[in-house]
Amino acid sequence: MSQTHPHTHHHGASPGHHHERDSAGQAEILDLDAEVLAEHTASITASLPLRNGPHHVVDLGCGTGAGTFALLDRFPDAYVTAVDMSAEHLRRLRAKACARGVEERVRTVQADLDAAAWPDLGSPDLIWASASMHHMTHPERALRTVRDTLAPGGLFAVVELAGHPRFLPENAPQGSPGLEDRVHAAADRRQAEHLPHRGADWGPMLSTAGFTVEDERTITVNIEGDRGEAIGRYALGVLSRIRGAVADELSPEDLTALDQLLDTADPRGILRRDDLTVRTERTVWAARRA
Repeated sequence: MSQTHPHTHHHGASPGHHHERDSAGQAEILDLDAEVLAEHTASITASLPLRNGPHHVVDLGCGTGAGTFALLDRFPDAYVTAVDMSAEHLRRLRAKACARGVEERVRTVQADLDAAAWPDLGSPDLIWASASMHHMTHPERALRTVRDTLAPGGLFAVVELAGHPRFLPENAPQGSPGLEDRVHAAADRRQAEHLPHRGADWGPMLSTAGFTVEDERTITVNIEGDRGEAIGRYALGVLSRIRGAVADELSPEDLTALDQLLDTADPRGILRRDDLTVRTERTVWAARRA
């Protein structure tokens, strides 16, 4: 994976040993993402403008199952088809489903959603795509395929994060205040080359694809770091992946300061801080097939 966003879902990556190793590392971040943002994800599933409880849900770019399990919890009579390109992500998702006793309600499908032809996903009542649409090389084609896949009257929910989550106070770390802003700016520049649809307004594209957009809302995420050590591990994972992509764009001073933060043995490292928060925004579009 060449992108730095922790929510990449491998729609176009090539298979192989490096890919699966990278996928395993990313899977750990996706698991932490699911844990830290669980309440926000649950609130999004509760706010969808559904006419009836869905029977069949498709989770596009499911990762390790953050959306899948939120949807299974929200809709106890539904089953979910979880779609992702990464075999490692789907393996983890299946293991979680077995551990939770819901394996009968989950079907996994390994597929590249940038392919011209998608596998048969049935006629779901609800399709969910969280932090996955901006990875599509041809999103207009993907949106039309989603529309054709949905049952008449079915709902498509698109959830996107406003870039990388932030963790540090503005004046941190000591000696390099504003480091996180500079690191994120470098990551944003790098990602603009690879992910032109990141941060896109999906409303007009959904309308062009034949959907009726029934709801659009932006949810502010601000989670205090004293709610568990998962936030520290989440911050470590996200910033480590960003470092791997932007090290050559940072000044030597900023790279040294970042490496100190990422040093798990350093008393000034990110895992030892008690002032972390998770700050980002999520925008949700709910669009119906006529």
